[in-house]
Amino acid sequence: MTSFNNPPPPNSTSDFPKKSSASQGQITLLTAICLVVANMIGTGVFTSLGFQVIDIQSGFAILFLWLIGGIFALSGALCYGELGAAMPRSGGEYHYLSKIYHPLIGFLSGWVSVTVGFAAPIAAAAMAFGKYISSVFPSLNYPTAIALIAVILVSLIHIQTLKFGSLFQQGFTILKVVLIIVFILFGLGLATPQPIQFLPNINDISVIFSSSFAISLVYVTYSYSGWNAAVYLASELKEPEKNLPRSLLIGTLIVTLLYLLLNFVFLYTTPINQLAGQLEIGYIAAQQIFGNFGAKLMGLLIGFGLISSISSMVLAGPRVTQVIGEDIPLFQILSRKNKHGIPAYALYLQLAIVIILIITASFEAVITYLGFTLTLCSFITVLGVFIYRFRSPDAPRPYKTWGYPITPIIFLGISLWMLIFVFQDKPLESLAGLGTIALGLPFYFIGVHKKLV
Repeated sequence: MTSFNNPPPPNSTSDFPKKSSASQGQITLLTAICLVVANMIGTGVFTSLGFQVIDIQSGFAILFLWLIGGIFALSGALCYGELGAAMPRSGGEYHYLSKIYHPLIGFLSGWVSVTVGFAAPIAAAAMAFGKYISSVFPSLNYPTAIALIAVILVSLIHIQTLKFGSLFQQGFTILKVVLIIVFILFGLGLATPQPIQFLPNINDISVIFSSSFAISLVYVTYSYSGWNAAVYLASELKEPEKNLPRSLLIGTLIVTLLYLLLNFVFLYTTPINQLAGQLEIGYIAAQQIFGNFGAKLMGLLIGFGLISSISSMVLAGPRVTQVIGEDIPLFQILSRKNKHGIPAYALYLQLAIVIILIITASFEAVITYLGFTLTLCSFITVLGVFIYRFRSPDAPRPYKTWGYPITPIIFLGISLWMLIFVFQDKPLESLAGLGTIALGLPFYFIGVHKKLV
């Protein structure tokens, strides 16, 4: 258990998961890769392009945007792989930051994960799912109700055994990847090419260094968010010291390739003026490729592909809450597991927050607010790679970040660039993110007081 006054040494054996848990070692490398892929391929790639092309009309600049997002995600995955292999306990940033900095920093990061870090992306994915299903079936024009039904049913599935949840996750993720590959192949083979320039020109330089590009990068990094998904279930992963970094790297590389091809197809097949400001980008592009009937079928499949995104976050999110409950007596009830070894109370809490967000939040505000908050947390975590190496040079590291120190510097540089531009352009959403973090302070100090008493 983490001490609130003096955290245990970073190389403590308490970092390594115990074998006594019923769910220990049930998650295979394939499931972990599927978890990463499913977490990453969600609403963003099927929705964010519409907001990007409002201000960016260059095909090269758009694809370069997604390439930078891939480099950013891959750099983060390489860094998280080192931390995850050295400290393979579930909880992600909460666990790492508690060890590297101070339990307060870890708790605030965990607080973000518990309150919005998983709930907001689940809500966004569910809202997009509702919109896609409503587009395919106009008679079912109740997107909010559809979103609520989806998150409740997926949560009920993951309250069952971990094996059952893992199989559900694998099945829907494989379906999603196959769907995207089919979409790309048919898009390249059937559609009429649009008059858009994919080769660079001199005007692209000013576009790339504009505030619009930086803001769009927030949408892109939101689309790539999830590259760290496997770290939240490290304690339940087989051979986490090896399979955790592998799952992060393989999953991120797969998604980067798919994203570049998918956005190329969107721009190649569909006029920009039809994409600008629209949410259902996949459905609109499918109309260009397949016609109305084919578009309805693809829209339905894309919608169900979002189920794997909802599922992956429903699976991962409660594990952070569970670890906080194990460490802090005030939240002990959230660490309790049902007869299947699932942190049920943590899952129900997450579901309640998701339902509130679906009913009250707007899609665009959720993405901007969440993008700033999570970028800040991951920035502090990757910075921790330097601090952890400096403070604990002899700590066991089964895997070391490839390209160190360039890799973390790339991640930190892009993160800082986005944080500055987003704060300038969207101050209210940014302040809301900082306010969410600050709201965790009283809960931490109440927890410390209860522990000391």
